[in-house]
Amino acid sequence: MNKVYYTNKHVRSWIHSIVREMNNQNWRPDYVVGLTRGGLVPAVMISQYLGVPMHTLNVSLRDSALGPESNLWMAEEAFGYVPEDERNGSDTKVDPAYRKKILIVDDINDSGATLEWIKQDWPSGCLPNHSAWDSVWNKTTRFAVLVNNEVSNFKDVDYVGTSINKHEDPSWAVFPWEAWWER
Repeated sequence: MNKVYYTNKHVRSWIHSIVREMNNQNWRPDYVVGLTRGGLVPAVMISQYLGVPMHTLNVSLRDSALGPESNLWMAEEAFGYVPEDERNGSDTKVDPAYRKKILIVDDINDSGATLEWIKQDWPSGCLPNHSAWDSVWNKTTRFAVLVNNEVSNFKDVDYVGTSINKHEDPSWAVFPWEAWWER
C-alpha cells in the first residue's frame, strides 16, 4: 500500500484552518478531547492555541487489547446532566446550562468507526433515549479531524484540515508523530 507522509507544516496549516473555521462560526469549546493515539498531538495544539483544557479518551478500536474507554463524565457534561445532589428536589435531569462545549479531535476520519463509537457510547450511559441528545451532536459537542476521508461512513465531522477520497486513492496516511524516526 502506498503511504502519504504528512509533515508538521501540513499539521500546523490544518490546525489553523480548523481554529479559523471555529472562529468564523463563533464557536469555542470549553475543553478539547484528544483521542489516543492519533488525536493527541492535534488536540494539544488546539488546546494550547485556544487556551482551553484538554482531556484524553482511548477509543483505539484497532490497537488496544483493552478495547475502547467509555467515559461517563464527558458524556454527562456533553448532555447537560444535572447531578442528583444539585436538583433541589426537582426531577429535572437535564439542564442546558450544565452542558459543556466539547471538541473531539482525531488525526483521521478513515472508516468512521472511532467517531461513530463515541456517538453510540456516550448516550448509552447517560439517559440514552432522551431527546436532549439531539442538541448535543454537532451543536455543543463537535468533531474535528486533520484528514477526512470523504467516503467514510461517519459524515458528522464539523471541522476538517483536508479531505481525501480513499476510493480514488487508497493510500495510508502517515503523520509526523507516527514515523518521525524514518524521515
